[in-house]
Amino acid sequence: MPSRITKSVRARRDLLEHFVYIGRDSVAAARRFLQAADKAMASLARMPEMGGRWDARNPALTGLRVWSIRKFENYLIFYRPVPEGIEVLRVLHGGRDIDTILEGGRRER
Repeated sequence: MPSRITKSVRARRDLLEHFVYIGRDSVAAARRFLQAADKAMASLARMPEMGGRWDARNPALTGLRVWSIRKFENYLIFYRPVPEGIEVLRVLHGGRDIDTILEGGRRER
């Protein structure tokens, strides 16, 4: 049963930035966010096909999938299924210019 979760440096940075942002209002909510993200990634690692396909313009992003974090639905996990689980590329807020960010453009908050 697949269960490995690999996070890119950017995905780790995204999670930390979201934790800090949410933590400005509530450290408890920020902790819940990280727990919910971890739980979502664990579920995806067990069943990688759960997430919907992301229609990317860039061929380098072929196979990319997306899944929202339960109770933090505006936050999206962008990942690829790999033989042993998933590779998380980014964790982004849905209100951002996701296509530009995924294409390697500027980061907006």
